[in-house]
Amino acid sequence: MTQPHATHVTPDTQDTDGTPAGQDPQGTTPAHGTPADLRAALTAQLGGAARAWLDQALDEAAAHPGTHGPISVWELRLAEAGRRCGPAHADAARVLVLHAARADTDALTRVYTQGTADERRAVLHALPHLVPGPDALPLVEDALRTNDTRLVAAALGPYAARHLDAHQWRHAVLKCLFTGVPVGSVADLARRAHGDDELARMLADYAAERTAAERTVPEDLHRVLALTESGRPAPGTADPHGKES
Repeated sequence: MTQPHATHVTPDTQDTDGTPAGQDPQGTTPAHGTPADLRAALTAQLGGAARAWLDQALDEAAAHPGTHGPISVWELRLAEAGRRCGPAHADAARVLVLHAARADTDALTRVYTQGTADERRAVLHALPHLVPGPDALPLVEDALRTNDTRLVAAALGPYAARHLDAHQWRHAVLKCLFTGVPVGSVADLARRAHGDDELARMLADYAAERTAAERTVPEDLHRVLALTESGRPAPGTADPHGKES
């Protein structure tokens, strides 16, 4: 498989309508829920012309999946999605096109490697819908090496939660703190942070470094640190059976 190369892009954090970039104004998150639910939500929010374009794009992708020639018709639709559906809905539209095209890991890697930052983000959102195993982890790892905060946030969806090993995942959480990506973007944060002593140590070290440099400790750091302690009794608060009082 062709390995992607990290790019370092610092995009705007909001779309022109004030919506956080890559998110639907009604809260649709492309990596979560089912494609059917995503399509229903998106269809309800698009205007008539945009709905017609999306229906046609999905029909074309379903009829001509895979790769046909240098570029497939559904790949052209990925490039059009922002203009046709608006920037606030483009991620969801692209994910639906990728799903309709039944894009496999090789196709997703090609789109990610050759595409724009917006198309790369859509690929990352599509991973939990299309790749059952860890084969697409190189795409997640590449996104986590960039300075594009929207790519970092997209990379830490349900696919990363399932497949990143503990070492990579801990460093991804720290990357969020370094770059200002809200830790709310990290899928399954509470589950994976729960009782993670090594993550707690890393967070404490980072907080100590910030404090020594007279810099503010991010509030999100305290949030994650509290999650690492969930379920563990504080000194002097445990009852004889090991439960918190």
